[in-house]
Amino acid sequence: MDRREFIKHIGGAAVATSVVLSACKSGDEKPQPLTGILDGQGEMTYRTNPNTGDKVSILGYGMMRLPVEGGGTFRDHPDANIDQEMVNQQIDYALEHGVNYFDTSPAYCKGLSEHATGIALARHPRNSYYIATKLSNFSPSTWSREASINMFENSLKELQTDYVDYLLLHSIGGTTKDLDSHQLFDTRYMDNGILDWLVEQKNAGRIRNLGFSYHGDVEIFDMLLRWHDEGRYHWDFVQIQMNYVDWHYADEYNTRNTDASYLYNELHRRGIPVVIMEPLLGGRLADQPDYIVKQMKEREPETPVARWAFRYAGTQEGVLVVLSGMTYMEHLVQNVATYSPLRPITPEEDEFLMKIAEEMMELKIVPCTACNYCMPCPYGLNIPAIFGYYNKSITDGAMPAGNREAKEYWEARKRFLIGYDRNIPALRQASHCIGCGHCKPECPQGIDIPTELHRIDDYVEQLKTL
Repeated sequence: MDRREFIKHIGGAAVATSVVLSACKSGDEKPQPLTGILDGQGEMTYRTNPNTGDKVSILGYGMMRLPVEGGGTFRDHPDANIDQEMVNQQIDYALEHGVNYFDTSPAYCKGLSEHATGIALARHPRNSYYIATKLSNFSPSTWSREASINMFENSLKELQTDYVDYLLLHSIGGTTKDLDSHQLFDTRYMDNGILDWLVEQKNAGRIRNLGFSYHGDVEIFDMLLRWHDEGRYHWDFVQIQMNYVDWHYADEYNTRNTDASYLYNELHRRGIPVVIMEPLLGGRLADQPDYIVKQMKEREPETPVARWAFRYAGTQEGVLVVLSGMTYMEHLVQNVATYSPLRPITPEEDEFLMKIAEEMMELKIVPCTACNYCMPCPYGLNIPAIFGYYNKSITDGAMPAGNREAKEYWEARKRFLIGYDRNIPALRQASHCIGCGHCKPECPQGIDIPTELHRIDDYVEQLKTL
């Protein structure tokens, strides 16, 4: 059954499959239709992991953009410290409201995410939550067997636990300047024997579920699924990027990603539980152009725009968890309400979102999700901020356009240039990119970052010389 057939099958009801949709009830109790229950007026929706029987909250807490002292994130204040008190408060709220899946990595928050997550979670019973972390051995200094083992052992230490519930090979399918996707995968996981070592740790109970997250060359994704089919390695879950734009259009704007429809269907037909990342496409689906917001508000005036994307990601059969990086308490509160309980997307709503996705693809934006993997830039550029300002100017209809003789054009030009200087300090703007390419292999979206930066700089310089 493909996704559209599935949508038609469920209508507005909950899903009962190998990954079970329930409302915090016994695993044997049949899920009930959610008709008439308002967002946030019930209990958290849970899915059952068929491998372990874990009752996992469909909302997963992504610990990638933790709050820092003084407000904001490291993106806003790169020299700040994590606000541990706020992290504690938010994790307390999450647990109190049914969220029990927490996703981190040795690479997140300048290497401090696991430590902060461990402090916050250790204040609660270990059986009240599930920890997901990753073997983030991206750097050549971590490719050796010893270094990779040390990374895993340090994760346990920082997280203050004896075992990890969900362990991922982090971002398979990538490349470097010198290694293609197959060479890099072998270097990170095979030549050093680390994948087999991780299987040993799973057999010893130190890893309960072993999987991988995917960005990049689809040949690597397909290879790992062949290994699963052949019994060489068993994948307990897989993490992919999925949202209503990436469902059909991921490979149209991203040379290093694959349409979510393909990834999801390949996993679903094998019965492999799916974890969703980027349900908001780096925040873009929560900050839509006014004309799209109007269409959504006409349907549900009180529903936040982001809720459409979260409902979409959670509706699919076989989805175990939808991750959200929630920096602020208001985001957490809103997302908890979205999934308490989940209102699955109806067939008619699905068609509406596909139409929205098509309209979005007509906008010539840079497909940046602000993951910050490209940072820091050795020449000081704030790459995500540059792309973010440029994209927002397009989606808000704020770019200078039309007749250059018109007053409106010159007013828009002035606003754009002033906003550019206000949002990105002069020394961190696109004009300082020398095209070194340091950032390119780090981008999970496969963006040719130097080319896009030069394109934006050319545009800015053209506006300045008018």
